[in-house]
Amino acid sequence: MTPDPLINPMAVPKLVKIVVNCGMGEVLKEKKAMEAMSAQLAVITGQKPMVTRAKRAISTFKLRAGDSIGLKVTLRGKRMVDFLTKFVTIALPRVRDFRGVPTGGFDGHGNFTMGIIEQSIFPELEYALIDKARGFEVTFVTTAQSDDHARKLLELLGMPFAQPAGRQGK
Repeated sequence: MTPDPLINPMAVPKLVKIVVNCGMGEVLKEKKAMEAMSAQLAVITGQKPMVTRAKRAISTFKLRAGDSIGLKVTLRGKRMVDFLTKFVTIALPRVRDFRGVPTGGFDGHGNFTMGIIEQSIFPELEYALIDKARGFEVTFVTTAQSDDHARKLLELLGMPFAQPAGRQGK
């Protein structure tokens, strides 16, 4: 049984899950985009994505309640660890002009979210199958109670955070 951080404040934080989320407003006009991105996310994560739907109608965006507006994948266990390893060691170094992951994505409760501009940083995607560059966000959910603890946990798991200004080269 894993220790609950609310019961034991000295428990070591753990990575609970990784959520990959892709919002796709273009789906309202182009239905094939959802199928293409679903296939690409399945290859990237190793798991079939779930379709997210609109909760409310928004007439400005011509959106009805129940319309498909995105995809999400929740990774746990071995798939989570495999994705994290691939993300940190293979995908992030392929980002052009990569100087580290910015630290502004912490939410104050020990979770970290970062955006990926283009899915082509993952080598398992065949470049010919990518019809359009689409971004998505990756959320790391931890049991940490503070951002400092979550940052240290992610650093120990291999996340290459950017150095604060003035500390490069030291």
